Amino acid sequence: MLHIINKSPLERNTLDACLAVAQEGATLLLIEDAVTAASRGNAAEARLRQVQGRFKVCVLQPDLDARGLGDRLSEGITSVDYGGFVDLVANNKNCQSWL
Repeated sequence: MLHIINKSPLERNTLDACLAVAQEGATLLLIEDAVTAASRGNAAEARLRQVQGRFKVCVLQPDLDARGLGDRLSEGITSVDYGGFVDLVANNKNCQSWL
């Protein structure tokens, strides 16, 4: 399953809610303001490091770049472009958007 998260972990608990219910082997895609969680030095960085063995964690690179964080991607997180976003959606039977 693909979980698409778009809210900053500094403003909402969307990331934590997703991590609480997502099943092992799922893919997390951080988009829009949620990409801040994928940057080095962010408060959510430790949470994402803890789950990297259970989930594949991806971030939408254009959103990371738009926020000036393109060069601060945390280790172990995969960046994808818009084509990669489409591929993730197409390759997962189910998608859950976390608003």
